Amino acid sequence: MLKAVILIGGPQKGTRFRPLSFEVPKPLFPVAGVPMLQHHIEACVKVPNLKEILLIGFYQPNEELNRFLFSAQQEFKMSIRYLQEFAALGTGGGIYHFRDQILSGSPEAFFVLNADVCSAFPLTEMLNFQKEHGEPNSFVILGTTANRKQSLNYGCIVENEDTNEVLHYVEKPSTFVSDIINCGIYLFNPEIFQHIGAVFQKNQQDMLLYPYDGEEPTNGWHRAEAIRLEQDIFTALAGQGRLYVYKTLSFWSQIKSAGSAIYASRLYLNQYHTTHPERLASNKEGAPKITGNVYIHPTANIDPTAVLGPNVSIGTGVTIGAGVRVRESIILHGANLQDQCCVLNSIVGWDSTIGKWARVEGTPSDPNPNDPFAKMDSETLFRDGKLTPSITILEWCFHQNGVRGCNVTIPSEVIILNSIVLPHKDLNHSFKNQIIL
Repeated sequence: MLKAVILIGGPQKGTRFRPLSFEVPKPLFPVAGVPMLQHHIEACVKVPNLKEILLIGFYQPNEELNRFLFSAQQEFKMSIRYLQEFAALGTGGGIYHFRDQILSGSPEAFFVLNADVCSAFPLTEMLNFQKEHGEPNSFVILGTTANRKQSLNYGCIVENEDTNEVLHYVEKPSTFVSDIINCGIYLFNPEIFQHIGAVFQKNQQDMLLYPYDGEEPTNGWHRAEAIRLEQDIFTALAGQGRLYVYKTLSFWSQIKSAGSAIYASRLYLNQYHTTHPERLASNKEGAPKITGNVYIHPTANIDPTAVLGPNVSIGTGVTIGAGVRVRESIILHGANLQDQCCVLNSIVGWDSTIGKWARVEGTPSDPNPNDPFAKMDSETLFRDGKLTPSITILEWCFHQNGVRGCNVTIPSEVIILNSIVLPHKDLNHSFKNQIIL
């Protein structure tokens, strides 16, 4: 019997994803038409003999998360539960804190997946690889190849090319170590908790010898339970014949910034040709013109003269008028795109309105198309004191009673370029490279 654990983090994380994560938990943000987490869950349920999926994080359970869990359990006919941490415990501390829940039912192995990655999730292949390459009690990291410069932003793996054993592991090195990087997807067996437990005991001893004198920080990093799989576990296990890397040639990307959500949407939409062809729109008489891969929710109302794609995701209840052009964008629930407007490289928030002949455009931050190993750079909002040119985001908010409101309205014939538009702002002229509060 197998299990899967998805690490979803919490509200103190995901700062590069702001403002999109202000109102909706980042793991529930829709990518290619479904919540980010659903891609992970759909991959897990395909694994033979996998019986339970546990989400671990420190989000407060809310109506949206509970509704998602209930819906996922009904759809996939599998136990899917959320376990809330009392503080940020790190990638290792979270699974160690809930080890009894993970080991309940005596699983022979379990997957650990970070929620903020986009991947084909070759979980079954990792299982087969473990049986062929490692000892029965070995652990497997999913790896992929990055270019030399970008590898410094990830955990780097030096392998034995004959056996795929991890000989050396360094998290975000200062100089080049290896072009094989950690994808944040692992296959463990219960013995991993012995190694995490040893780190926990060492942390306890260190705290007794060197007590922390200041106030207890809210992020929990001065707790003995705060353990990082990457720095604390993998670095120590490397070279001991217990840790192996399975390298995937399929797509993979982090989802750290708003721009990377559009890139992830493109990757998933392309994968739908194989996994969910029913989710892709097609050209039909009396329907909008579709270019490339496009997802349209059945409740959307779209004028047949609109042109959508490539890489467009249209959410529930969206209205799109005559002659509208949308490309490389995510349009969220209830948005209204009026006649002849143009939306490029943007995320349009819930219940936002874009007026007639308006133009909303961002700057894509895609990986270098001429480099097969290039990855998505997750830019921060600001660089050198200036807003980093990136996708345009029209934001939204919620009233305390849970009713959607504060929608953004872009007037007719206005141009918004490379900007983030927050609620409660009356836009009466065009903007470029600004955060509009």
